[in-house]
Amino acid sequence: MAVVPYNDKELKMLARLMREEGEGDGPTGMLLVGNVGVNRVRATCLDFKNINSLEKMIFQRPGGFEATQKGYFYQRARSNEIDLAKKVIAGNRYRPGEYSLWFFRPGGSCPGTWYGQANSGRYKSHCFFTPSQQDCASVYSTR
Repeated sequence: MAVVPYNDKELKMLARLMREEGEGDGPTGMLLVGNVGVNRVRATCLDFKNINSLEKMIFQRPGGFEATQKGYFYQRARSNEIDLAKKVIAGNRYRPGEYSLWFFRPGGSCPGTWYGQANSGRYKSHCFFTPSQQDCASVYSTR
């Protein structure tokens, strides 16, 4: 069962986003990008109060993803990426991004916080940042 609403178009868009933002870090890197995306749709806090669909999340301005803002969100989703997107839509979570709302690729080490959220860890080239349960309980929901 899906933890966020979606249609076939949005499934493919999420798969594309996961590929564009996380492919360099392999399948787990793409799953982590997917976790952040799904968390943003689930969130009813911070910058994500009105982000209630995958499409709105993918094209959010400001605060969205580099792939859609810098013009490299154009590759078609492949079946393996669609399968990965289905996993995160089903609610599967992967460390260190299981509750994260932000990630980025620093030039060096990960900072301790990003937009007021704690560093939850690094996976290969990306650092992940997670809000507290008090600030954003909806991200921690099991719905």
